[in-house]
Amino acid sequence: MTKSDEIEDSSAPLIEHLAELRTRLIRAMIAFIIAMVFCFSFWNPIFNFMTEPLCSALSARGQDDCGLVLIKLQEGFFVAISISLVGGLVLAFPFISYQLWRFVAPGLYKSEKGAFLPFLIASPFMFMLGASFAYYVVTPMAFDFFLGFQQPGSLTSDGETQQSAISFMGSAQEYLSLTIKFVVAFGLCFQLPVLLTLLGKAGMVSADGLGAVRKYAVVAILILAAVVTPPDVITQVILFTVVYGLYEISIFLVRRVEKKREARLRAEGYYDDNPDEDPLLKEFDEDDDR
Repeated sequence: MTKSDEIEDSSAPLIEHLAELRTRLIRAMIAFIIAMVFCFSFWNPIFNFMTEPLCSALSARGQDDCGLVLIKLQEGFFVAISISLVGGLVLAFPFISYQLWRFVAPGLYKSEKGAFLPFLIASPFMFMLGASFAYYVVTPMAFDFFLGFQQPGSLTSDGETQQSAISFMGSAQEYLSLTIKFVVAFGLCFQLPVLLTLLGKAGMVSADGLGAVRKYAVVAILILAAVVTPPDVITQVILFTVVYGLYEISIFLVRRVEKKREARLRAEGYYDDNPDEDPLLKEFDEDDDR
């Protein structure tokens, strides 16, 4: 066999992996396009569902009209496109995750598959949990806070304006952007336990290390709450409380992972209860005892 043949043989597995990756990406893209087209066909009911928190907040204030306006001529089209993109990604995510798993799984050991698969399942569940929390709890409170800055108009006895009326006439695109921002922000924040537990499983973080940087984590969470939420103190406090609670849960989960790893290594005889002890001194002490 010539040297050029050896080079071609060694490059064959890489080409096969790239071909497999291309196939998985094409399948994932086709699934996303199909889901996006489906959501585009039903974007009106989806938009009505997303405006429910706003309509409820307006109804509680005695305002029955919760209609939104189109500021720009093309705004309605971009609203439909935004709903289609987000909805298509949500619908196609299980299939996209399956394609990712099918590409990664052949290169993992059986134990690694058993460790990685639960996190792959927990990730979309935690995202949906965070998104649901944002939709059903956070957005109604935030919208009620924002609508509190309206005021009715009033006239004096001689017909002059005493107080100018301030009423809500929201842009459909701006409202959709704000709602999606809430949902995505909380969905991603709920990924924190999954991410830190996975890193703990890989030995990249420890429970003691996470506890030692707790004060820095508090500052980082405060900055995150100020960036991803509007200038609403109530919403920021809610996000901070939730994310910090998830951080403490992550420390608990990482400590459980460490205890399981320690128990397994001790059962296999690989765990050393005194890692700082010199093995030569230990052997010398055993000779003295004999």
